[in-house]
Amino acid sequence: MRKLMKLAVILMLGATLLTGCNADKKASATSVTVHVTALKGPTAMGMVDFMDKSEKGEITDNDYQFEIVAAVDEVTPKLVQGKTDIAAVPANLASVLYNNTDAGIQVLAINTLGVLYIVESGDTISDISDLKGRTIYASGKGATPEYALNYILTQNGIDPEKELTIEWKSEHAECLSALMADENAIAMLPQPFVTTAQTKSEKIRVALDLTEEWDKLESDSALLTGVVVARKEFVEQSPAAVQAFLDYYKNSVNNVNQNIKDAATLIEKYDIVPAPVAVKAVPNCNIVFITGEEMKEKLSGYLKVLFEQNPKAIGGTVPADDFYYGL
Repeated sequence: MRKLMKLAVILMLGATLLTGCNADKKASATSVTVHVTALKGPTAMGMVDFMDKSEKGEITDNDYQFEIVAAVDEVTPKLVQGKTDIAAVPANLASVLYNNTDAGIQVLAINTLGVLYIVESGDTISDISDLKGRTIYASGKGATPEYALNYILTQNGIDPEKELTIEWKSEHAECLSALMADENAIAMLPQPFVTTAQTKSEKIRVALDLTEEWDKLESDSALLTGVVVARKEFVEQSPAAVQAFLDYYKNSVNNVNQNIKDAATLIEKYDIVPAPVAVKAVPNCNIVFITGEEMKEKLSGYLKVLFEQNPKAIGGTVPADDFYYGL
């Protein structure tokens, strides 16, 4: 009888241990490794709080693996080859990827509005109309900066080819050199490069915020810089992980905007820009978290503007509704 009782106890303990093991397996099965890539600059700044908390072990539901890269060319193959699941990329690139992957990319959120500014080493520009007859140093020909500037100029009745001169440079540093060399020179620069330029010369002032100028046009769009995208396959396979990512990311964006000094320290920690530059730049980087219908309205309108200027800028066609996550 005692032997039977011992055997029963052993069997019960074994069943309990087996149940516990199965529970552990079930818990681990719900945890997903999420590979996230972001471009160095404003599109990565909103993530730093999320990255820091994940690194410290304060976020444990999934294994979030972050990587910050310097060039767009480093992001595209990672997405296409499935080496990254979620990425912060330029808004028009999201459309290009969608069109080139047979709708294999979905946009999750807008994370950065416009970061382009007209700056000058003088005090002669206060309105778009003041640009008539002037020379603007700029970089980004054949890309979003050119299309955005042309759109704003033409919508204000200014012919960018006849009524002013746009001198295109290969990089922002060349624009800055020209800006500092010529009295009353004008340039179009993005943040945080504007702030970097102002740290080098007290003469440089922001004359026009092109995001505000775009908004004045009262179109069903917005000047955008960056979005967060995901591989559609990953969205379908791990919907809970995608939603968790968005929840953490939203909180991170809020914390970056509300606690700028702390965020600046993290921005330097992740080698995006030095903290002193970040403190001044973050308020002007238009870091946001916009999803759902508002995301679709702003982004689709923006892509249509680019399409009208150059269809290749968005991959040939305006994306269909399945481009937008959650709609």
